[in-house]
Amino acid sequence: MANANSKVLVIDDQPGIRRLLVEVLAEEGYTVFTAANGYEGVQQVKDTNPDLVLMDMKMPGMDGIETLRELKRIGKADRVIMMTAYGELELVNQAQQLGAYTYITKPFDIINLCQMVSQQIAGTEVSRQLRIG
Repeated sequence: MANANSKVLVIDDQPGIRRLLVEVLAEEGYTVFTAANGYEGVQQVKDTNPDLVLMDMKMPGMDGIETLRELKRIGKADRVIMMTAYGELELVNQAQQLGAYTYITKPFDIINLCQMVSQQIAGTEVSRQLRIG
């Protein structure tokens, strides 16, 4: 079970994906926030300082790569798992060069996604402990 203090932000333009991820991640014990686009997502990151961001790569307006660039500018790009239905290697490589932790392709396996979230948050908490200690 997740640390009740762990926060996850889901940035996706599809309401069904946001609802699904809120339901699944909340059941795992995370506090979950959502944003329907990159602009909202950047503001949510500033407002909530999530432990992890799950973000769609293809969104209207500010897409995932542009959003990731802005998160990198504010020092939050290392907490991102990109989601893509397209499996476009060039975009995935670009996202990882900008600091994204990893990516998962849609449709994704919920169990696999939860494991990725748990591993990344555990890694984030370990690095926090190392900085404090």
